[in-house]
Amino acid sequence: MSVRVGFIGLGNQGKPIAAHLAPAGFETTVFDLAPEPVEELVQAGARAAANPREVGKQAEIVGICVPEDEHVLAVTLGEDGLLEGLAPGAVILVHSTVLPETIERLAAAAAEHEVEVMDACVTGGAIRAQARQLTYLIGGSASTLEKVKPYLEATTEVAPVHAGGLGNGAKLKLCINLITYIQWAAAFESMALARAIGLPQEILEEAGRANGQITEMMLAFLGTHKAPEEIRKSDSFQEVMRRNMKIAEKDLAWALQLARQSELALPVGGLVAQSMARIYGVEDEGRR
Repeated sequence: MSVRVGFIGLGNQGKPIAAHLAPAGFETTVFDLAPEPVEELVQAGARAAANPREVGKQAEIVGICVPEDEHVLAVTLGEDGLLEGLAPGAVILVHSTVLPETIERLAAAAAEHEVEVMDACVTGGAIRAQARQLTYLIGGSASTLEKVKPYLEATTEVAPVHAGGLGNGAKLKLCINLITYIQWAAAFESMALARAIGLPQEILEEAGRANGQITEMMLAFLGTHKAPEEIRKSDSFQEVMRRNMKIAEKDLAWALQLARQSELALPVGGLVAQSMARIYGVEDEGRR
């Protein structure tokens, strides 16, 4: 009998992960507040659920990929939440970028239902998720990792990074994101300088690729600044960039919070956190 899996949160990151499950032979049940991605996965062989509880009734392993800590807790602990439907022995995989305290709070509640929790944060973005090339940053026991290996292998060809105990995957993801956003800030300011002194952006990118200083993800980010000005100032473009900016600000805020708790100064991270509107080209935030 095939493993029954579920997935909650079919956004830009979650949908391409979940899309691999039914084609891999899993009985797959999905939920999202937006009907369009649900219908898309139903057409690919998944089943739709009316709420997270219904996902839990149909699954032994459930992945969650929602934007913020409060959303993770709402879909698991709230009314018609996932824990109301899961049977003992089930596993919740948290793919969202959240504080380790959120993972620990969920795990404590899940233990009362004899359900396991593992932080399985993802890095690599939507394009790598589509290509089964994302990386899972794992926090939890080796036995739980072994239990969910079929799910992980169905969604990526890259071996997971096991960071240690519960919450360590979330900690590692925040460290990785700190690197990412500092890189993007450096790339943005280098681009701005190049333009100001008369160098084409393409020449900067060519040199950065040649010496390995500009990564694939940095190039993708710089690409957003190549759009014509009328597109970059359009409401639709600004909305996408504003949404991404807010995610970045949240992730950096959590990284800086962990640093404060550890009595560690992160001056560069702090400056980057204050510069996200400028870096993303968001026009109306009053922080440029």
